[in-house]
Amino acid sequence: MDYRERITIDPAKRGGKPCIRGLRITVYEVLEYLASGMTEEEFLADFPDLEHDDIRACLLYAADQERKFSSIPPR
Repeated sequence: MDYRERITIDPAKRGGKPCIRGLRITVYEVLEYLASGMTEEEFLADFPDLEHDDIRACLLYAADQERKFSSIPPR
């Protein structure tokens, strides 16, 4: 899956934060809900406009951002 087909960045929406398919739901919000213990099924029930592949795209986006993040080597 290529997350770029589902994750959009529009300066006019949510301050340019990465969102799902142009909706006003950010990647951060999806990850925050899942990290708090909400299951995918619960999340999708609360946000019926979303699909399982949207959640996968958020996880792939986060992994890609982490991979690109350059860390400072330990001393």
